[in-house]
Amino acid sequence: MTMRSVVHYAAVLAAALACIGPAAAQNVVVLSSNGVRAPIERLMTQCTRAAGRQFSVTYGTSASIRQRVTGGEAVDAVLATSEVVGELSKGGELDASSIAPLGRAGIGVGIRAGAHRHKIGTAAEIKQALLSAKSVTYAADGASRPHVERMFEQLGIASEMKAKTLLEQGSTRAAEKVVGGDAEILLTLVSEILPVEGLELLGPVPAEFQSYISFAGALGTRASSRDAARAFIDCVAAPAAAPTFAQQGIER
Repeated sequence: MTMRSVVHYAAVLAAALACIGPAAAQNVVVLSSNGVRAPIERLMTQCTRAAGRQFSVTYGTSASIRQRVTGGEAVDAVLATSEVVGELSKGGELDASSIAPLGRAGIGVGIRAGAHRHKIGTAAEIKQALLSAKSVTYAADGASRPHVERMFEQLGIASEMKAKTLLEQGSTRAAEKVVGGDAEILLTLVSEILPVEGLELLGPVPAEFQSYISFAGALGTRASSRDAARAFIDCVAAPAAAPTFAQQGIER
């Protein structure tokens, strides 16, 4: 290839890239709650195909997502608790007209795989299980924390639990504490227990203490890849995706 040909090829390539535009060359930016991480990861291949774009998904607590978005971080889409999605839409950071429900998850009890399986089906049983455990853990910034601590209050064991609770930043780190043997019981959303290797779901908390956390998706108002982000949300919110969510403890 002559030097003139090389120069011509480079010019053509540069012109083509300029026509494509920077948005098409970048991944679609998504912030997602840990609560829906498992089904999103399982649906990613088909949703990427449906959108025709690659996605850059960062997982964290809904509280951390709220902080990042209100702090000015540009995102194409957010998957978080319905409460946080509603707050961000009211604040103008998310497009309220694009909100799509994803489902809800209840609170469960997780243990290390193979560990003693306490009975937790009644108030008396879960009270005994919590009091006999050497330590428990849950996310300090998790959406389920207020409900877990309300259960302690209702059981009359709040002070006892405070002394043996290991608060962690996010459910992922809390789960690691149990898998690693540093904590005996994990209290978090069922959807944050089922996918974790080395964990077992002991069961949901008794009905009188159960609370459900709902999740939704929405577009960022400053989305640079709006069509692809819309296709992604449509994909994960579609009826066809419901069985994948259900397998991970999230009901529509």
